[in-house]
Amino acid sequence: MASSELLSVEQVSYAYEDNPSPALKHIDMKVKPGEFVAVLGHNGSGKSTLAKLLNALYLPTEGRVFVCGMDTADEDRLWDIRSRAGMIFQNPDNQIVATIVREDVAFGLENLGVPHDEMVRRVDQALETVNMTKHAESAPHMLSGGQKQRVAIAGILAMEPSCIIADEATAMLDPKGRRQVLTTVQRLNRESGITVVWITHYMEEAVQADRVIVVSDGEIVLQGKPREIFSQVERMRELHLDVPRMTSLAHELRGDGMPLSEGILTVDEMAEEVSRLLCPSN
Repeated sequence: MASSELLSVEQVSYAYEDNPSPALKHIDMKVKPGEFVAVLGHNGSGKSTLAKLLNALYLPTEGRVFVCGMDTADEDRLWDIRSRAGMIFQNPDNQIVATIVREDVAFGLENLGVPHDEMVRRVDQALETVNMTKHAESAPHMLSGGQKQRVAIAGILAMEPSCIIADEATAMLDPKGRRQVLTTVQRLNRESGITVVWITHYMEEAVQADRVIVVSDGEIVLQGKPREIFSQVERMRELHLDVPRMTSLAHELRGDGMPLSEGILTVDEMAEEVSRLLCPSN
């Protein structure tokens, strides 16, 4: 694996024991340090299987997966791999293991045998980073869904990861919780350089990624910048996926003859384009 790649998936296939049809088929994927990559796909496309392979929860049936240069098939490096590539799951309740927030964040560090003083420093810093310091002594079950996910992120940050893999991490949250979690992860990516693989079915979240990968029937079928991917409206619909609302609206209006530019993704871009058409500069 080249040193410029933080994650490398090389000709990977994966089949579940109870299903002879592979969930993933000969996948190749590279993620560079500091990238924010969104992965899209319809239900059953294989995107969650891919997430679990990146965290060594699953091992490939064929091919190899590398995390920070470490082969996920190397059992002696398992803890190292999972501490470098932290996973946020869809249901935050599935990640809560303690009755106090601070203890929950410290759980992974205890398993690694981190010295007490270092553990306290990391836990305090992680809680501060996700704006959950005031809830350090709270019971996790009393928190909102978005707050629970931020505690889960703190537990990952305490491990000092190189990468966060989020498997539909906002799917069970209300809009406020989704914004809180995505904003937290974006800040970590931007300010701390933590690589992010963001698996989602919310197109407006994927718009904010550096790169979008589309998985369908176990294969990568599209990848590129968000504007490149979402401009392919008909292709995305063929794949049973949506596009951002403003992209869809612009597509329909162009079909009705309005000369809107390609690649509109956001409300602000739509407003700017409409203003351009209504008030053209001399």
